[in-house]
Amino acid sequence: MQKRTLGRNGPQVSALGLGCMVMSAFYGPRDEAESLATLNAALDLGVNFLDTADMYGPYTNEALLSKLLARRRGEVVLATKFGIVYDPAQPEKRGVNGRPEYVRASCEASLKRLGVDHIDLYYQHRVDPTVPIEETVGAMADLVKAGKARYLGLSEASASTLRRAAAVHPIHALQSEYSLWTRDPEDGVLAACRETGTSLVAYSPLGRGFLTGAIKSPDDFAADDYRRTSPRFQGENFQRNLQLVDKVKALAADKGCSPSQMALAWLLAQGEDIIPIPGTRKEANLRDNLGALNVALTAEDLAMLDAVFAAGQVSGERYPGMGMTLLNG
Repeated sequence: MQKRTLGRNGPQVSALGLGCMVMSAFYGPRDEAESLATLNAALDLGVNFLDTADMYGPYTNEALLSKLLARRRGEVVLATKFGIVYDPAQPEKRGVNGRPEYVRASCEASLKRLGVDHIDLYYQHRVDPTVPIEETVGAMADLVKAGKARYLGLSEASASTLRRAAAVHPIHALQSEYSLWTRDPEDGVLAACRETGTSLVAYSPLGRGFLTGAIKSPDDFAADDYRRTSPRFQGENFQRNLQLVDKVKALAADKGCSPSQMALAWLLAQGEDIIPIPGTRKEANLRDNLGALNVALTAEDLAMLDAVFAAGQVSGERYPGMGMTLLNG
């Protein structure tokens, strides 16, 4: 398994991690047995970087991982997150809490659910605009001093927020959506990561499944699948974006790889400090994704992909209205 260093002098993690959210939330039916089989297969194949959060479920994804960690904790660089306040009775309404007392309470709760004595990488899931980032990260740094977390991260933080946070404590990872169809980190965030020695952990590196080429219609989604409400999967946006994916499929066919492998190979080529974490609950998809590590893209390949997904080509916002308000601009 190819490895990459998390942040400046951080742990060695697999060049592709595994996002575990889809095993418990937002993307249709859940199957615990299938998910555990995929998690075990990931470790067997050398994937050691697993990503979860307290709000996935909520709480059930951490509980799922605890069943794996009870037997294989030593093989895992474990990342989880706090900060999004989620009411399952009103899933469209969410808030953010970055108060120090909430940081401490959330960490204790995650440790208990996961059945571990420390978290390898502890993220603030979204930045709380009502609490100075210095206060939140200060509380997170206290967790490191107490041995309850080893490394710290932020998610969807702006370049200026990252710089302020890094002045308080090293930030080893900034998790943001990054893929061919979401190039937002290139607008200053990636540069700030490199300035502060922070890896960029790319979530939704396959465009929430769109870049796999397997999605043909919004009707392909289960009734409770989040993507039914996502602007990029709606109406004319869906059709325009589908045309972009068709171009990726054609390029992948010429290269002799799958569309997923093409998209992940492009992301891996953006720098050794980029660590994609594609999510799946199916072992077949996991194995296909890992094939991206063997795809070598030429400068011409990269230029063609950049041209297809040039600024302004993708139609629709990344999230419905509430989700966009939680991003730290």
